Amino acid sequence: MHLLISGGCGFVGSCLAKFFLSHHRGSFRVTVVDNLMRPGSQTNQAPLECLGAQVLIGDLRNRAWVESLPKCDWVIDCAANPSVLAGIGQLPSEESLSQQLVDHNLGGTIHLLEYCKRNSAGMVLLSSSRVYSIKQLASIPYELQNSSLVIDWEEIESSANIAGLSRSGISENFSVEPPLSLYGTTKLASEWLAKEYSSAFGFPLWINRCGILAGAGQFGKADQGILSYWMHRYLYRHPLSFIGLHGSGAQVRDCLHPADLASLILLQMQLANLDKPITLNVSGGIDSAFSLLDLHEWCTRRWGSDRFGPPSRVQRVEQPRPFDAPWIVLDAGLAKRTWNWKPSRDRLSIWEEIAEHAEENPHWLQISQGIS
Repeated sequence: MHLLISGGCGFVGSCLAKFFLSHHRGSFRVTVVDNLMRPGSQTNQAPLECLGAQVLIGDLRNRAWVESLPKCDWVIDCAANPSVLAGIGQLPSEESLSQQLVDHNLGGTIHLLEYCKRNSAGMVLLSSSRVYSIKQLASIPYELQNSSLVIDWEEIESSANIAGLSRSGISENFSVEPPLSLYGTTKLASEWLAKEYSSAFGFPLWINRCGILAGAGQFGKADQGILSYWMHRYLYRHPLSFIGLHGSGAQVRDCLHPADLASLILLQMQLANLDKPITLNVSGGIDSAFSLLDLHEWCTRRWGSDRFGPPSRVQRVEQPRPFDAPWIVLDAGLAKRTWNWKPSRDRLSIWEEIAEHAEENPHWLQISQGIS
């Protein structure tokens, strides 16, 4: 089976490529396409080629270039600007960041859908938990307990029932009413277009909405790759900030290792003709949920306070950032019920993997930020 992985030199795309090439050697031929726009992504090119991947450097916004790509059986679309803050602001040039975001995230997907139509290739589209409504997320009643926000279930069960929300998290039925963020809207629009193309032209499609994907080798920035970013900054004593929610660090998210996502994608491609839900939440769920303060306290226990001198001071910034959401934990129950799938890696094993990578790569933040 020939796979084409877009964004394949990024963290998630490269992890998926390595999974199929390493764990299923001989069963898959992998072509990786990437524009190497994300700092650090160039470090994955040689390792992927050593495993046997064909790496093609180009831009999905270029329709003619996408049309020239070799024929494959499945496209796994990992290409996107994945930051919820993407599209905000203005470039020094005449091109706006918002236009650039739409061209990358939505325009690139359209060209890949045309590619699937021409080549009768299936598509696995990686989407995001940020397709869910910020307004509805903000309406959930919370309490601050210890280091994390906790949902006030008594209030919800007595008077504020919210569709798509249960003690297992946010299901696929949760509101997708805007505002979502420009990033979230491009992902949701990509989902809708993918469903239309699949229905009209008869190729198989799976859409996987993921929360935080994390593991060793993720490129860390404040707005994306937060686990890697926080651990590297903590370990090497760089300043850190809790932003929003009164600087509490109590915002809650879930996390998942890309290898567990890969195991589901493998099933989806092998059993493409089964009548199963197209759109799934794919996450570690409630069992993997954590707050930023939880992560910070884990770093303190993991490394203590004297590895490289006094620990980093954490600045508490009350002013929220655009599109902040206090609590996003996906309910992956539908994926578990319909595919008999569940993550094999728990939160702490993922964190330990990232921590070991941080210890072995003291300059990773510079690589992630494109600083030579």
